[in-house]
Amino acid sequence: MAQRRPYQQQRRKSAPRSSAPPAAPVIPAYLIKTPPKVYGKPFVLLEDEQKNTFEYQGGSWVAYARTIAECRVDCDVKQLSQKVNKMTRYEVRLQVAAND
Repeated sequence: MAQRRPYQQQRRKSAPRSSAPPAAPVIPAYLIKTPPKVYGKPFVLLEDEQKNTFEYQGGSWVAYARTIAECRVDCDVKQLSQKVNKMTRYEVRLQVAAND
């Protein structure tokens, strides 16, 4: 004769399934492939303590229109190890429009 367990739970009936068709699967954003970014030739910028940037043109350092923070948004920016006159050097590569 079979013994009953003292705390046996009753089986629940499964909820009835709706007759609506399943929704289309949603593709997560990280699975969508984006085209690779293409960057142009690198150039060097200097940044001083006041966050002013300078570009080397025609044998002298000329003020550059954008800050390093603005360049980081759409450019490839690398900080270089050597400093020049207490200014930080950066290698910046502008993003080039990809031709399809």
